[in-house]
Amino acid sequence: MKYLLGEASPEEEQAVMEWMNANSSNKEYYNQFKKIWDSSKELAAGSTVDVNKAWERFQMRVADKNESPKVISRKRFSWMRIAASVILIAGLGVAAYFMFNNNEPKEMVAQTGQNVLLDTLPDGSVITLNKRSTITYPSKFKGDTRAIALKGEAFFNVAPDKKKPFIISVNDVQVTVVGTSFNIKSENGNTEIVVETGIVRVARSGKTVELIAGEKIVMTATDSITNKETVSDKLYNYYRSKEFVCDGTPLWKLVQVLNEAYDAKISIGRKELRDMQLTTTFNNESLEKVLEIIHLTLDITVIKKEDGQIILQ
Repeated sequence: MKYLLGEASPEEEQAVMEWMNANSSNKEYYNQFKKIWDSSKELAAGSTVDVNKAWERFQMRVADKNESPKVISRKRFSWMRIAASVILIAGLGVAAYFMFNNNEPKEMVAQTGQNVLLDTLPDGSVITLNKRSTITYPSKFKGDTRAIALKGEAFFNVAPDKKKPFIISVNDVQVTVVGTSFNIKSENGNTEIVVETGIVRVARSGKTVELIAGEKIVMTATDSITNKETVSDKLYNYYRSKEFVCDGTPLWKLVQVLNEAYDAKISIGRKELRDMQLTTTFNNESLEKVLEIIHLTLDITVIKKEDGQIILQ
């Protein structure tokens, strides 16, 4: 409070600045409170209450009852009256601020760095957000849709609501569902959608296709809607299950997922190795263990370089 009034000492001002800079939540809290404080001062300045006349009316009522009022300085009373008015108005301002802000949805952002995040949306839908991904959504879903935006990769388990379709915007693609589970991956303008349960409607450039469980679609940055495919493996699910499930999976595809999962730099040195197939399950194994199994199963040499590159030769 002293800081807002301009009465804080240099040491107190320094302490407030350090507290605000400690994290974004503290700074946001201060900005909200300052906004309320400034509003309350404006309201108090515009008040038409005549403090002196109010004091005279009070004295007359006391005199009529033949009581001896306590002697209170009018100057002090005026100060107390104004202070009480400011406090009351500030209190009303706080209440009004939170009342209106609670009714108005705020933009929420969930963002990941090197870790996977499990998040629950206001409608009860559950999202697993992969590394280096972002979702943006309102604090409350209002209107007749549940709209969010995605950058990166996420698995959605959408709460059913036929009256409020769930809509995800990713790149220039729009994915609409009512209640289902599916995976969306966006990378370099490319979009992949894999459906586990239910039905998903995918729209782009005025064209629409529906996917059912076990189907997927992959679109490049320049494609319109392409033909849907049958899901041949569950590698897309690795960041949720901690498993790499290979079922006749070509080596190039496994390498692609390993690079994503472990932030590795694995490349295939010979073209004839790219389509060699692997059928196995890696259950939360280290990268060293995975490479050892690939070496033994496919009889491939693993070359590790000082700069971190790994070549399958």
